[in-house]
Amino acid sequence: MSQAARTKKPDVKVVILGDMNVGKTSLLHRYTERKFKDTISTVGGAFFLKQWGPYNISIWDTAGREQFHGLGSMYCRGAAAVILTYDVTNWQSLAELENRFLSLTDTANTDCIFAIVGNKADLTDALAQEPDTESERQDEPQPVVTCPTPPATPLQHKQVSKEDAIALYCRVLRYKGLEEKACLPAETMCFETSAKTGYNVDVLFETLFDLVLPSILKKKSEGESATVDLEAPIEVKRTKAGCCA
Repeated sequence: MSQAARTKKPDVKVVILGDMNVGKTSLLHRYTERKFKDTISTVGGAFFLKQWGPYNISIWDTAGREQFHGLGSMYCRGAAAVILTYDVTNWQSLAELENRFLSLTDTANTDCIFAIVGNKADLTDALAQEPDTESERQDEPQPVVTCPTPPATPLQHKQVSKEDAIALYCRVLRYKGLEEKACLPAETMCFETSAKTGYNVDVLFETLFDLVLPSILKKKSEGESATVDLEAPIEVKRTKAGCCA
């Protein structure tokens, strides 16, 4: 993150939720650093500030471990978008989104946008095994492909289908008390990605960034900050008796 970006306050917040080992941190690294990293489990939470046009978007990466579960609702407070992430080779990781993580979004904005994201698609889809050359560093030489090549690794069994993700998206809307017809279509808000190859990662984040722009404009028109500034001084009012009000 540049020094200039560090001094700017976020205009809006995007939060990534999901069980441990589904690749939340790797997705963020792939998008922000343009490469894949083997990472350790996130402790608590961390965020990256992304400049999108004239606006600053904070992307929060949260811990999936049970012991940090209670922190999730704090990180979701005031979120304009939530990325619910699962592993396409692990059915339980999809179930955990509904069982453990959905309730954490109760503190998000009432108009919060939800995306259902199945990561590790390169393990089940040969198309996702092809490196996304646009997301790779430009200074790294790219191999010249002269003929079709077999999958880099044997494909694994896909436990979660796109239809399963769409069904979860519809249940999320019902949980939030929203009418499906008034919300973004499930087909456009369910993604399958690969943090390893970059497959669909840019599409995911940039689709969400475009969708949260109205939320930023709404906040600015109301003169409100989209996130809490932890460094801002707090004015304490006192009563005549000298007690804090």
